[in-house]
Amino acid sequence: MSGDVIERDLLEREPDDRIRVLDADGTVVAPDLEPDLEPETLRSMYRDMRFSRRFDERMISLQRQGRLGTYASLAGQEGSQIGSTYALASDDMLSFQYREHGAVAARGAPWEYLLYWMGHEDGNAALADVDVFPLNISIGSHIPHAVGWSWAAKLNDEENVTVVHFGDGSTSEGDFHEAMNIAGVFDTPTVFFCNNNQWAISVPRERQTASATIAQKARAYGFGGVQVDGMDPLASYVVTTAARENALESDGDRPRPTLIEAVQYRYGAHTTADDPDVYRDEAEVERWRQRDPIDRFEAYLRNRNVLDDGRIDAIETEIAEAVATLVDHAEAVDADPTEMFEYTYEEPTPRLEEQRDYLEALREAHGDSALLEDE
Repeated sequence: MSGDVIERDLLEREPDDRIRVLDADGTVVAPDLEPDLEPETLRSMYRDMRFSRRFDERMISLQRQGRLGTYASLAGQEGSQIGSTYALASDDMLSFQYREHGAVAARGAPWEYLLYWMGHEDGNAALADVDVFPLNISIGSHIPHAVGWSWAAKLNDEENVTVVHFGDGSTSEGDFHEAMNIAGVFDTPTVFFCNNNQWAISVPRERQTASATIAQKARAYGFGGVQVDGMDPLASYVVTTAARENALESDGDRPRPTLIEAVQYRYGAHTTADDPDVYRDEAEVERWRQRDPIDRFEAYLRNRNVLDDGRIDAIETEIAEAVATLVDHAEAVDADPTEMFEYTYEEPTPRLEEQRDYLEALREAHGDSALLEDE
């Protein structure tokens, strides 16, 4: 499958022509789009998808035990996150919202990443070592920064792109539209990756926008938008590959930016502070589970003799050990609460110094153990 075929078949499609490679049962429905990937790469993608699901389950368990802060579940979105990240070069910049743990896993998942979810900002710093922007909680505000990074890469004649992940709710934020506008005007090598999981907390997709698709919004800013089955890792891979190749083209025939709308579903709650039973029907969730990205990909790999029971058992054992090691490393950190005052300003303000001194006085008078007790 050549890059020319990818671009003709994918980037020139209508925004409502959803791209799939695999059916829900793992059957190839678009042989011309099936990527020619080595068995080792396919197994690695599968491993990272299963790791992401297991990581997700473990983080929710830790949160319920009071060992982790509020957490955003990725279950159901492994296909888009792993597929899209595998399409990138290792030095392409990755920017994500807060749910794309799979994209971080595909970049090696540094153990420090857990520290952020345990309340330590140091966990964000480690992401820079694997060319990942710090995660962002405020909705959509990271998107302009991602465009700025890709614009700088273009000005410096660097051969890399920026892929920025966000949810469907972000498309209602001004930051999304401003970033899209700048990307179009200055023709930046940016791949906008919208994880349309049907719900922005409790706001359904149909209440988010009157547009028939999110992908079509790119047209207003002068570049292309495509829609992909986000629960199909191979489709996510080929579409992102096409968008990346297009972003690096410099002949001017087609704008560099692309908006990818990955249609998928969030199985769990928006975060561990949410109760989705209040606003959605469990029957709807079960219908989407029939398209599960891991089951679909596993069936495909088994049919091609890339996976068997023995290999899957070995992968599961390795994942269990890897997740346990991540947790052990993170929980062994003895955090210093005074660090919260170090990075607010370049130079501490008088009020900040007053607060730091007050905390130190409390610690000296009562001890950390007493201050940590629930009363």
